Amino acid sequence: MGIQFCKDGHFITIVIEDVEETIEWREKVKEKKRSKRKTNKKEKAARKIQAWWRGTLVRRTLLHAALRAWVIQCWWRLTLARQLERRRWAALIAYAKKERAVVKLQSLVRMWRIHWRYCQVLNAIYVIQRHWKCQTCQTCSLLRGHCVVTTTHLQFHIEIINP
Repeated sequence: MGIQFCKDGHFITIVIEDVEETIEWREKVKEKKRSKRKTNKKEKAARKIQAWWRGTLVRRTLLHAALRAWVIQCWWRLTLARQLERRRWAALIAYAKKERAVVKLQSLVRMWRIHWRYCQVLNAIYVIQRHWKCQTCQTCSLLRGHCVVTTTHLQFHIEIINP
């Protein structure tokens, strides 16, 4: 098979040397296709195995990645729960301290008010005793007192007893 040009360059002449060469060439192409089909079956099988193995590796990698992500998520949720518990505990302690302080302050104020009333009653008793001692009494009467302490008042009763 060959291509020839004329001297002027205008005409192209194609010369086919042998018909047998083209037939041999076609047979060689057919044989290559047949061998390719045989090798294609093997290659297809090999490709299927490789695809299966790659898929297995990908699935394994994805599974490991998912497990790692799950472990991190569990750890993070646990950390958040611990922080929330610490905040709740701190808020509870702060509330309890405030309540104790309020109760203590109320107790001190009540104690001071009762002490102040008690001191008023004592001063009144001292005034009455001094006045009673200064006066000369023919009957020599006795003083008898009774004190009642309530949450809001301090009551004091004095009785004069004649013998």
